[in-house]
Amino acid sequence: MSNTFGHSFHIPVMGVGFTIDTPAKVAHYGISSAISLVDDTLVEKMRAFYSKKLEIPFEAITEKIEDFRAKRITAYLNVIEMVVKKNFEELKNSFQKEKSGLVKYIDMLPDTSEIKRKFQDYARRHGLIDAADRIKNMLKPGSIDVNIMTKLDKENYFKGRKLPVEYNDAHAALRGFAQSDLESSIIFSAGLNPRLYNYVENFEDFYPDENGHIRKKIILKVSDYRSALIQGKYLAKKGLHVSEYRIESGLNCGGHAFGTDGYLLGAILEEFKQRRGELIDTTFELMKRGLEAKNRFAPASPLPVRITVQGGVGTAEEHRFLLEHYKVDSVGWGTPFLLVPEVCNVDSYTLQTLSDAREEDLYLSNISPLGVQFNSVRGNTQDIVKQERIDQGRPGSPCPKKYCELNTEFTEKPICTASRQYQHLKIQQLNEQNLAAEEYKKRYDSIVEKACLCVGLTVSALIVNKLDHKKEGSGVSVCPGPNMAYFSQIVSLKKMVDHIYGRMNLIVRNDRPHMFVKELSMYIDFLKRKIQDLHLPVAEKQWEQLAEFQKNIQDGIEYYKKLFFEVKDKYADTVIREIEALKERLNRIDLNAVKRRMLHEPEMQFRTA
Repeated sequence: MSNTFGHSFHIPVMGVGFTIDTPAKVAHYGISSAISLVDDTLVEKMRAFYSKKLEIPFEAITEKIEDFRAKRITAYLNVIEMVVKKNFEELKNSFQKEKSGLVKYIDMLPDTSEIKRKFQDYARRHGLIDAADRIKNMLKPGSIDVNIMTKLDKENYFKGRKLPVEYNDAHAALRGFAQSDLESSIIFSAGLNPRLYNYVENFEDFYPDENGHIRKKIILKVSDYRSALIQGKYLAKKGLHVSEYRIESGLNCGGHAFGTDGYLLGAILEEFKQRRGELIDTTFELMKRGLEAKNRFAPASPLPVRITVQGGVGTAEEHRFLLEHYKVDSVGWGTPFLLVPEVCNVDSYTLQTLSDAREEDLYLSNISPLGVQFNSVRGNTQDIVKQERIDQGRPGSPCPKKYCELNTEFTEKPICTASRQYQHLKIQQLNEQNLAAEEYKKRYDSIVEKACLCVGLTVSALIVNKLDHKKEGSGVSVCPGPNMAYFSQIVSLKKMVDHIYGRMNLIVRNDRPHMFVKELSMYIDFLKRKIQDLHLPVAEKQWEQLAEFQKNIQDGIEYYKKLFFEVKDKYADTVIREIEALKERLNRIDLNAVKRRMLHEPEMQFRTA
């Protein structure tokens, strides 16, 4: 159930650089957040930055040092923990000041917090200073969590020789976290990576001690119940406990968009709610057997499991509904925090671009070198840099960071599809195909649209903190969810938290759709794009998958109609009307008619209504 002492929201990882040091800014207020471990060069620059602030010795970890990636990550995480501990101690000892950090901590807590109630009661009876002194030892800092995108597990080389698998990017990042002083969680996102999950077994801190305590916990970011069960069981068989399943909307989120097979978030949450006990019991029994097989201590009863959700939430009403109806333990708020300079590293140009963005400016793009659709905003400076290179006849990035080198289409050693090398080879291949002008342009554009996210998602942190970024340049990629269209104010941390808990409203527009309605609309558009991208010959299995996708959306619509009919809150009637309108849109997509048209008019590409 939701936390009655502390906050009921968390700040997910956003991009790479935007939240690279967010825990140092918010953890002392009891707010949990996450750091991406993709970029060890950024990590090293930020460690130098914070070491100078803390006035502690700094010795560079260069690429000449063995296992430098893991060592950089370990060193940085230890420094961030030092920052958080220092900030938290200063906050607890600031209670004698009228506008102290401790009072700000209490003010930001939800009004339902027991700590807040006790503080207010003590303050009425004994005065503010005495109340602060009584309450300070009940406070806890937020968690310094880390995130690994499991797909980014590039193989590495030294003097032309491929290194063992444990030196792969994700493996080294995992080792860096495992060897740090942190007592927190690692978030695995983007699906199951068997080799990486097997590697977790090597580190003692991921196993429960005789009190059932785990120093380093595992969080799985999942899109549906089936994914959670498969991954949870895989880890449990190794004696590893999943402490949290973090459900994220497939499309109504920031960053990479991993669309489900038409399953809508509300229906997914309902399945977790109904089958939560089954998930916990099933994985616990497997974990217990896994621990016993390793002659390790096995708890007698299941360890705590949190279910959390994120993706598209934007109002206090939605926040409360997710907590109360689906019994989730926390709700992730990402995109709106990009407009909070106290929390995220967003340069002034990008900050204004996000503030001005409307629905038409926010879109799912194909710019990611990973081949997964990626949320973007028009006018970002990385796209400007990319276009300048195209106009100069030299498309592609010089690839200074190389974290997305995963393609072996032309080379034995993987390269990145956003790189100048790959795009030169791909365009060369295209020139040999003697295509019609229209088809040539279409394919050319699909090659050069890939952007250097390794730089784009990190450089803002360097710009904001006035650190050297000559090698990276100034092209910033930013990846907000569609929710950004309804937030336009650049605000303080306190104001954003007050918005989350309904103490103020930062959305001045009254036309913002409910988060479930927005996601439903996106899934219908997603289905239409899938159909538009069909090319003959289309296998029967593809038609079956599209039909299943459409059916799952239809089932989700029926679930929402029933849900909001029963809920009967002040938004229910509006939501039901909007869902009915979207149902009509979905019903106008006749897959059988599409199939007949493509067979009889193969030269015509289908366009949906």
